[in-house]
Amino acid sequence: MAEPNASELALLKYLWQSGPQTARDLHEAIGPAQNWQLSTTRTVLLRMEKKGWVARDPDTDPTTFKAAIDRVETLGTLVRTLARKVLDMDGPIPAALFAESPHLSDAELDELDAIINTAEEEGRS
Repeated sequence: MAEPNASELALLKYLWQSGPQTARDLHEAIGPAQNWQLSTTRTVLLRMEKKGWVARDPDTDPTTFKAAIDRVETLGTLVRTLARKVLDMDGPIPAALFAESPHLSDAELDELDAIINTAEEEGRS
């Protein structure tokens, strides 16, 4: 999978957090920080739709968009890229990098623990 650029990631993060949104709602939430016009937000959404990263619901009026790719998988890909390109790390990323981070809340650490437990259970199946 190709990686989302900063603009695409801003939209995805908002959709993951907020759920389906209209282009106008997304623009009002993200556009000013990005220095976008509404037409730019719509263009980015259409580009993301072609990539399969967002999906529109044609049954809503106005049309709403939702994230069509998984948050954890996408962010995991970005972390692996960061580790490889910036930290010059090959192979698996040590979990200690996350566990010892002062930037992770207890809730985020609990989420990581749940992800690991799910992966272990799926590996046993």
